[in-house]
Amino acid sequence: MAEKQVYECENCGNSVELGADEKKVPECCGKPMRILKAMDSCQMSTTAEHSRFDDSGEPCDDGRAGS
Repeated sequence: MAEKQVYECENCGNSVELGADEKKVPECCGKPMRILKAMDSCQMSTTAEHSRFDDSGEPCDDGRAGS
């Protein structure tokens, strides 16, 4: 499965998702869009204010479970 790339417009914030096999950079507002880097959805914080007190090694809650 091909990796997808997400581009975002710096002016208006529109985003476009393209397949990795597409080489042309999309344009928006008359300028080329910038590629967004993949972000890890769940990371342990390195600051004392946000760290876990007892790290059980289980995955973080990414918010998709609801209430």
